[in-house]
Parts: sequence; C-alpha cells; structure tokens
Amino acid sequence: QLLRTRSELLQDVQRCRNRIKSLLYLYHIEAPEGLSTRWSKAYLNWLGQVQMQYPSGQLAFQAALTELKALVAMKVGLDKEIRLLARTERYVWDVKLLMSIPGIGWLSSMIILTEIDHIDRFATLDKLCAYTGLIPDTHSSGEKENIGELTKRGNSILKTTLIKCAWRAASSDPALLLKFNQDCSKMPSNKAIVKTARKLLNRIRYVLKNKIAYEKGKVN
Repeated sequence: QLLRTRSELLQDVQRCRNRIKSLLYLYHIEAPEGLSTRWSKAYLNWLGQVQMQYPSGQLAFQAALTELKALVAMKVGLDKEIRLLARTERYVWDVKLLMSIPGIGWLSSMIILTEIDHIDRFATLDKLCAYTGLIPDTHSSGEKENIGELTKRGNSILKTTLIKCAWRAASSDPALLLKFNQDCSKMPSNKAIVKTARKLLNRIRYVLKNKIAYEKGKVN
C-alpha cells in the first residue's frame, strides 16, 4: 500500500507542478537565465519570490506552491518508510538480488516485489509478462508480423516501473544495449524498449526463483 500511495502522490506532485507552470506562462514570467527549472532547491526558492501581476493570480500561485511543498514533504516521509520496509527480513535479501540486475534500484525493487507478491504465482515468463502488460498487441499476416503498442491490460504501476528500468538498463548494460540497438534497427525505440523490458522481467524472474544474484554480461 505504501508504494501505491507513493505512486498516487507523484501524480499529485506532477499535477501541482503543471499548475504552477501554467500560471507562470499565463503571466509571462520566466526563470532567470542560468537557473535550472528542474525543480531544484534554487528553483523553488526563486518561485517563492515570484510576484504575480494581480492579487487573484498571486493567491492561486501561492496556494499551488504551498501544496507542492506539502506533497514533496509527504513523499520524503513515505520514502523513509519504504526504505525501512526494504530492510526488513521479508524483503532485504530479494531487494539485494534485484539490485544486482542493471537498471534496478532499491525503490524499483520494492515496487516489483510488492506488485508481483510471490514469483511462484507465475508458472511461465509469458504469464508474468501478461500480468505486467508487457505483451504487445500483434497483428500477423502471412510471414509479416506488425508489433503494435503495449496492451492496455496488466498492472500499470509495474509496467511503468519496468519500462523505466529498461531504459536505465539499456544504457548501463553493454549486452542489453547491443540487443536494444539491434531491435531499434527493425522498429521504433519505444517498441524496442518493450522487448528490453521483457528481457529485464526474465532476469527478475530468474533471480527471484533461484535466489541467486544476476551475473552481468548476459543478454537474456
């Protein structure tokens, strides 16, 4: 439940950030040159000094900024609780196993573990992929197969996490990067990354079922 609450919280944070950006755009206010707008501490400090042209705009802007700070504080608190949970006997070893796989960190490990629950629930990789929604819709005609978009079915939180991990893994694991580039020569990168995510899920299934760390350098 902690991980799902965090996911919902992140959506609220993004909505709040979008509202702040919209107000800045509406009043033609731009950040000073050289100041990163990636929601750093310096950027937030600058936002706190922004003055809108009209009182109504200033009220709406300050309300959004106050809400954002509250949401970020809640996220920090949740992350601390999740870290503590990751160190408990139930999760600590499996987290270490998953973190041996390139592209997977402690937070994504906890999302994977809590969403999958028990890996033995899935008799095959295909069933696990179906649960996550990583099986692409396909339309075949003779010898030609057109790979469509990701299926809308499946666990959306787990699917999103695995796609993000796949992008990180593709940039940090030479063997996986090689296969990803080969796939990109045949299809768009947003579809090739789905195949990478499936390979990542295969690694996840392997280490959790066998209780051994991943050996780097393997493609599958």
